[in-house]
Amino acid sequence: MNGRYVHQIDPILFDIGGVHLWWYGLGFALGFLEILLFLKRDHDRLHLSLQEAWRLTLFIVVGVLIGGRLVEVVFDEWPFYREHLGLIPAYWLGGMASHGLLVGGTVSVGLFAFFYRKSFLDLADILVIPVAFLMGLGRLGNFIDGQIVGSVTDVWWAVKFPDTDGFRHPVVLYDGLKNLILMLYLLRARRENVTPGAIAARFVFWYAFPRFFIDLFRDYPTHRLALGTGQTLNIAMTLLGAALLYRSRLRRLGRLAGSRTITQPPPPTQDAAPRVVQRVTFAGLLTFCLTIPSNWTQDIPSRYGSRHPGLEYSWLYPMIDTAPASPPTDTAAPDQFGRH
Repeated sequence: MNGRYVHQIDPILFDIGGVHLWWYGLGFALGFLEILLFLKRDHDRLHLSLQEAWRLTLFIVVGVLIGGRLVEVVFDEWPFYREHLGLIPAYWLGGMASHGLLVGGTVSVGLFAFFYRKSFLDLADILVIPVAFLMGLGRLGNFIDGQIVGSVTDVWWAVKFPDTDGFRHPVVLYDGLKNLILMLYLLRARRENVTPGAIAARFVFWYAFPRFFIDLFRDYPTHRLALGTGQTLNIAMTLLGAALLYRSRLRRLGRLAGSRTITQPPPPTQDAAPRVVQRVTFAGLLTFCLTIPSNWTQDIPSRYGSRHPGLEYSWLYPMIDTAPASPPTDTAAPDQFGRH
């Protein structure tokens, strides 16, 4: 047991007027800021004005927050939220699904591309790089929170997580490292392959395929096809990514009907500075992200009181019980450490 890490990290950055700001939420805020910086740097190549770069970032932030929350509520915690509909908007109690973040972000970029007549593939090829960074930071936030634990192990790097027995695989760090390596890989691939959609296809495949094997070390309840929650989504994303890679290969070889060929670049987009309302809205959304504590809905004072003394119940942080009542005997009960 000597040398192994016992997790005792305080997950709260600081408190303001009874509102808690969290390391987990900081990961989202920094990730969204990175997306904005990427778009500002490449806005000329994407034929975006600075105003449009800010507008697209706002689309993404809203889409990610809605998508992550919707998938968590509907697919992962519906037995709880069915009885507590009024808590669905309570992001400050936790509850964000990583696959939902990706779906929400993709839909928001698609809507922006449709309404503003931009190339979805060009936007996606740029955005998946900071998105991989965001997902990596999110996993670090999960670790600080003490969620998403692995199976019991005796390896020297095992971690004793709060609220769990024994030393376990820090699978959340495995996945976070995978996401950061993926970001570096995409940066290199972007320099070598300019085929529209090629970088986005690589992201979809290489996000999901290694994660399937990482999640084999995870302490998962089983729900879908006797696989861990999220494993079926990993399989679906892997198959989709393989199909997109094949399609990208055909496009690169010019064999795909309707492949885009550009004979001359589009006219430059007239630049325009971001509006004050865009800056204020973005700052407000980043601040709101800081209030998100974890990817699973929590009784905040009960769960975190031992690591952050002084937590008290209030109208913002009520006493709640997210454990399902009397689960079927052939289905493992969801645990409190998150699903995605």
